[in-house]
Amino acid sequence: MNAGVVGSDIHDRVVIAHGGGGELMGRLIRERLLPPLRNEKLAALTDGAVLDWPAGSLVFTTDSYVVTPLEFPGGDIGRLAVAGTVNDLAVMGAQPLALSLGLILEEGLPLNMLDRIVASIAATARQAGVEIVTGDTKVIERRPQAITSGGPQEGLLINTAGIGRLRPGLRLSIDRIQPGDAIIINGPIAEHGLAVMSVRTGIEFASSLRSDVAPLNGLIARLLDCGAHLKFLRDPTRGGLAGVLADICEARNLTVEIEEQRIPISSTARHAAEMLGLDPLTVANEGKCVIVVAAQDAQRVLAACRDHPLGRDASLIGRTVDRSPPLVELVTRIGGRRIVQRPYGEELPRIC
Repeated sequence: MNAGVVGSDIHDRVVIAHGGGGELMGRLIRERLLPPLRNEKLAALTDGAVLDWPAGSLVFTTDSYVVTPLEFPGGDIGRLAVAGTVNDLAVMGAQPLALSLGLILEEGLPLNMLDRIVASIAATARQAGVEIVTGDTKVIERRPQAITSGGPQEGLLINTAGIGRLRPGLRLSIDRIQPGDAIIINGPIAEHGLAVMSVRTGIEFASSLRSDVAPLNGLIARLLDCGAHLKFLRDPTRGGLAGVLADICEARNLTVEIEEQRIPISSTARHAAEMLGLDPLTVANEGKCVIVVAAQDAQRVLAACRDHPLGRDASLIGRTVDRSPPLVELVTRIGGRRIVQRPYGEELPRIC
């Protein structure tokens, strides 16, 4: 890491000097960042990591995370950053191997909160079987909106990049989808976005509403090993399930037909969406995967999902149909139909 953070005993929050390249910054890196994340490559604190690489294809991805609040039921920005990048690699058919970690700290961030988030990053990386091999830390002045908003005086942005090894001979692509393919999701939708939004708005629900944020590479590896004719995988983050289905419809000029009664959603999430005036189909998820598979292999995929902790509530929710005009159609519980559209903008700002 070529910049850092952590303080002397007189500091319990991030200050601008933590990003100045001096002793205070060195202590931040040595005392708060390196211990939970330590591995041989990161410990060298060079400007990059040298990775041994066998012949084959790489998958490379990057993403930035700006969620507010930084901690929410079921997760935090650190878990979100690692899981989100791991999942982007996994849905491409890659085995995630290594991540970079860029931290942008705002002055005033409590150091004990930073400690919790870095510990969460380390725990999620261990869960996913990946290493943080390089990174960077910057400290910025407190933004005016953080001072005047009346909310917690905290600020942390994260950028991660990840590399993975593509499985030989595997090609997952939206252009492989054909009429009659089955559409599966590995569990209940909308929990991440609604959990974050409930904290942000101060709404409490009778039972716990928690984010589903989790690394999916273990589940996806099981799907790739089950022998099914998988066509396409996508994690339905911003734009939710509706956004992924709209992408399929537009890219393949096919109608996507889904059944409301088959879409898994908890009663708490349904109630929360109603209270917040949101369509759960458009709400972000962070531990879900939309799976498109040849119809004859749908039951094999369902069995593989249900044999993994992150897929126990998997459901076959619909199919692709050669029907014009191409639309995403929801067959309601009472047998009616409605057109599902992707959200025009972002209904829930700073959800991921």
